[in-house]
Amino acid sequence: MTRALTNRSFFPPASATLEWLLDSDPSVRWQVLQDIADAPAREVARERARIAREGFGARLLSQQEADGTWGGAAWNRGWNSTMHALTLLRDFGLDPDAPEAQRALQRVRAGVTWRGCGPDECAANPFFAGELEPCINGQVAAAGAYFAQEVDSIIRRLLAEQLPDGGWNCDAPDRSARSSFNTTLCVLEALLDYERITPAPAVTQARLRGQDYLLARRLFRRLSNGAVIHRDRKGGADWTQFAFPTWWHYDLLRALDYLRRVGCPPDDRVADAIAVLVSKCDAAGRWPLDTRHPGTMPVELEESVGQPSRWNTLRALRVLRWYCQR
Repeated sequence: MTRALTNRSFFPPASATLEWLLDSDPSVRWQVLQDIADAPAREVARERARIAREGFGARLLSQQEADGTWGGAAWNRGWNSTMHALTLLRDFGLDPDAPEAQRALQRVRAGVTWRGCGPDECAANPFFAGELEPCINGQVAAAGAYFAQEVDSIIRRLLAEQLPDGGWNCDAPDRSARSSFNTTLCVLEALLDYERITPAPAVTQARLRGQDYLLARRLFRRLSNGAVIHRDRKGGADWTQFAFPTWWHYDLLRALDYLRRVGCPPDDRVADAIAVLVSKCDAAGRWPLDTRHPGTMPVELEESVGQPSRWNTLRALRVLRWYCQR
């Protein structure tokens, strides 16, 4: 069902939709209380504190190995590595100050390096020093900044790797002089989280240039002729198909949620992406899990492709709230 998008189109959501969202894991519920239901801060904090002790967050924390890793590696292609676990914990909203989070991060700092899962010259790097690819480094820095870890060296590297068109690309400089939507968004999320703990004009300027790279292309169009980019050239993903978790993959919902987090006033450059988002809302006011990216989930989130997704519905509703309040 496609609704006419007005300031009252989606807010407040139907009571049945809100109840369905709240009948969920603490990692979803606290964000619904904060971003959709406008619950008192004390109630939000109480719900958020449960992430470390029960549900998805607690299960994921319990999988950390004695050497500080998840999946035995800093990063892997199975999506169950230390980087992927910390990314999920960031998505869940685990409180960085929670004792459980602090213990897990101390183990990462003490024991996790890039040996065996990155370039040889990075083998001895501590986890939060990253490796060479900006896509991977963006994800490491985003998780690190969120959890208040020292990621200055990664940020300096990312700033130096920004391309003339404003974005980033893991294939630069050898195979491409043009930016990648995937890599650019991974880096933008890192810069945003870093800015929030370490404000720096150079970081803000770089992030705004990267943000403009996406906005100039209306989030999914070619700059040359305005044609819709139907599939990602590297991974083959359809950017109008929404997954959770996203890992390194770009899609319109992820891009819109980044812009919402920035808090910039939405303009006509996001209108096409918003129209795609609205078109996916079903008659009950829910959004489906369109796809799952290949890999081994560190913890199952109890959602099936083609079925209503609490994660996608939460993210869609808060994006539309941002858009409708302009």
